[in-house]
Amino acid sequence: MILNMLVAGFGGQGVLFMGKVAAKTAMLEERFVSWLPSYGPEMRGGTANCAVCIDDKEISCPLITRPETLVVLNTPSFDRFIDTVKPGGRVFVDSSLVDKKTDRTDIDAFYIPSTGLAEENGLKGLGNIVMLGQVLRQTAFTGLETLIQSMKECVPASKAFLQEANEHALRLGYSYCAVQA
Repeated sequence: MILNMLVAGFGGQGVLFMGKVAAKTAMLEERFVSWLPSYGPEMRGGTANCAVCIDDKEISCPLITRPETLVVLNTPSFDRFIDTVKPGGRVFVDSSLVDKKTDRTDIDAFYIPSTGLAEENGLKGLGNIVMLGQVLRQTAFTGLETLIQSMKECVPASKAFLQEANEHALRLGYSYCAVQA
């Protein structure tokens, strides 16, 4: 498996978009992929998560109950999913919004203030893309230029004006030196 990732947070944080962009890279590279979104009835403000599987072989099941990579953008998601990460896996935590740290010693944990970094750089609302850049840096599931192309293809024409900001946010996250615990 090239990438077995669960992304979780509140609706409106770009959780599903982040997963969709990651999944699109696999399509661009002609790999097998699944993207499975899940969200509460509230959507914006409710909980949301999505599972992304990328592989060179057919994917037999799109469900991820034991992710190798977990991205958490809020405290409820941290509490709900931290114990599900496979030993040897990774967790990426938006430390701007989550003030907890894992006590697990069998996984690598990266604490990135992605929401804060986005806001400090005039990229309000793009904390998810900053985080995606860091996930790419640590997992190397695709190339940076492929991810940029994927993002361009996932953004609707009505929001094309966000392309430059999205790319800036992605590069910001990619170049950030995360605090690993």
